[in-house]
Amino acid sequence: MRAAVLTMFVLGVALPAAAQTENVIIPPPPVKSVNLSGPRFGFTSLSQGVLDKLQEEHNITLRSGITQFGWQFEKQFYSKAGGIAAVNEFVVLLGGLEQGEALPSATWMVGLRSPTGLEFGIGPNITAAGVALAVAGGVTFRSGSLNVPVTFAVVPSKDGLRTSILTGFNFRGRR
Repeated sequence: MRAAVLTMFVLGVALPAAAQTENVIIPPPPVKSVNLSGPRFGFTSLSQGVLDKLQEEHNITLRSGITQFGWQFEKQFYSKAGGIAAVNEFVVLLGGLEQGEALPSATWMVGLRSPTGLEFGIGPNITAAGVALAVAGGVTFRSGSLNVPVTFAVVPSKDGLRTSILTGFNFRGRR
């Protein structure tokens, strides 16, 4: 009787396990990345609180609007299936050059981009005005291998608000 119970138990466990081989999930193909790094330039509006902090802590006097020039290091990750792509970017800028100042800023953004070029990202921002969280959205226009991104960013902080619009270009290249 024990042998019969043990046999029934082993078969009861083994048969469902053997049947699972038909339901094995095949992993997706490897992700490919594209280097979309390139120059960026634009304009940033600084609130009065940000201007006051720069004056008080760094003795920097600026008008509320400053230009921005820099470089965006960007990798886009996508699969063969297309669809939404993951984006990782690091943006380094110098602002206020037209006013005789060189205000550095660095932002690390992670986000998503649609096949039509719509994009959204969020990440930390570090400037002379302090540390804050940047939120950005925009669209990338494509013409052959040329990409022209237009991005609007908002950086709220305890001292005020910074809003930026940036553009630039890059050429699609695999790495």
